[in-house]
Amino acid sequence: MTREPSAQDGDPSNAIVSTASDDDVLIRARGVNVAFGSKKILENLSLDVRRGEILGFVGPSGAGKSVLLRTILGLNPKQGGSIEVFGIDYHEASEREKLSVERRWGVLFQQGALFSALTVAENIEVPMREYLDLSPKLMRELTRLKIDLVGLAPDAIDKYPSELSGGMIKRAALARALALDPEIVFLDEPTSGLDPIGAAEFDQLIMTLRDTLGLSVYMVTHDLDSLFQACDRIAVLGDRKVLVEGPLSKMLDYDHPWVKSYFHGKRARTVVTDDAAPAPSPAYDGAA
Repeated sequence: MTREPSAQDGDPSNAIVSTASDDDVLIRARGVNVAFGSKKILENLSLDVRRGEILGFVGPSGAGKSVLLRTILGLNPKQGGSIEVFGIDYHEASEREKLSVERRWGVLFQQGALFSALTVAENIEVPMREYLDLSPKLMRELTRLKIDLVGLAPDAIDKYPSELSGGMIKRAALARALALDPEIVFLDEPTSGLDPIGAAEFDQLIMTLRDTLGLSVYMVTHDLDSLFQACDRIAVLGDRKVLVEGPLSKMLDYDHPWVKSYFHGKRARTVVTDDAAPAPSPAYDGAA
């Protein structure tokens, strides 16, 4: 086990412990700073995303979870630090290198973000048209495979987003994220707006895809059930950096007001383990 220093020499407050080899780390963020004007959103943040894992990324509303996701994807600029994806510093990469990285990831944005004027098939084909040179027939065949993979009915292929239920929209958006057979998928609040049964089915789908396709998953979520059921590791964002990362047992033991309130609060489900289950704790006063 090695400890990697934070971006600020001599300040171990945001150092992270890495037990993974370089080959096992798909995303390596170090000392990342992001601000909008004078408002700092992320400061000296470090995080690893490992091959084959489902990482749950959680934190208070407005803390910057989606900001970090969008920064990793190159949609937000950063003011400091480095973010390597597949060993490439995406923000410093050439256009050709960026294209090679983008073909290896898939993204499911909040609420699905399907193009309303396109059918399900046309939405799924968007990445194929952007990055691949395929015949219309082959694209349609691949689209049918993706639809089947995410559990959508075959007749969904020619429907428009307005004709789909919330759960179907999520699955169609996931099919689009899988269009290029990515190595990692980014999920931004994938179960928000779904009923408990639909959310549980979606969590199971993600776990099945991880196991069958060898996917890695970076999941921004507020859903406690998703964290308990689907995630191999959890990272908590607070105070503009990653406060703690590790398995659920580490979250339950971590001494921080928001972490305690979240994982031991009234809405946290009881987790039966050999060690301990969440116990009541004082209410969190809202200060991250």
